[in-house]
Amino acid sequence: MGILNVTPDSFSDGGNFYTVQSAVDRARRLEDDGADLLDIGGESTRPYSQPVDESEELERIAPVLERLEGKLSIPISIDTTKASVARSAIALGASIINDVSGLEADAQMVSVAVETLAGVCAMHRQGTPQTMQDDPSYENCTVEILRYLMDRDSQLRHAGIAAERICLDPGIGFGKLHEHNLELVRSVGLFHQLGRPLLVGHSRKGFIGKLLGSKDLGRDYGTLGVSFAMHLQGVQILRVHDVAGHAQAFRLLAAC
Repeated sequence: MGILNVTPDSFSDGGNFYTVQSAVDRARRLEDDGADLLDIGGESTRPYSQPVDESEELERIAPVLERLEGKLSIPISIDTTKASVARSAIALGASIINDVSGLEADAQMVSVAVETLAGVCAMHRQGTPQTMQDDPSYENCTVEILRYLMDRDSQLRHAGIAAERICLDPGIGFGKLHEHNLELVRSVGLFHQLGRPLLVGHSRKGFIGKLLGSKDLGRDYGTLGVSFAMHLQGVQILRVHDVAGHAQAFRLLAAC
């Protein structure tokens, strides 16, 4: 899954693809590089980011989706916690809702997913982007997140979202300390007991930089190492910035 942040303040590439043309060019490049999915977001969810209102988020993503309509052969997901943004994005060609709040931040999000028949990715997080890294704590990180995702999956299905339209994300970097993130990387295979495809977004995150002493773009090699660890544990969807590097590495892995 290739990442396209149409934002001025995302932690790694904020501002790089903020104009419509640069975002459209980036989307096409990600597909050419080998992305199987494209995830478009108009609001940063990095720690301590400032929220934006619905109209501003839509102003960022709608022109990009309009220009991409019919131009890509891969599915598009919309990275948002707002139901109105998700509904508009789906009308413009997106087919998946990737909600870092687990479809809980907006009471209408589940209804949008049910009505539009969109796929959904429900993620675990502790707190909000403004508070989640203040003091995250768990008695047993893996067990607590497993229980949350199991309960959330059940709630979504009972609300009318078909099981085959749900994927789940343990939420690396969202309300987790360094040691929690590493624990999730090591134990992610346990999440297959949930019976849903797993999506993991670990690309260029702080725990990689802490291990390697590197910043943002310099974390791509470390990201690839974590991706291999995830792949070997059967994770189906890897949300990454460096699609070209991943596509080449996994092509070679498959050939060996």
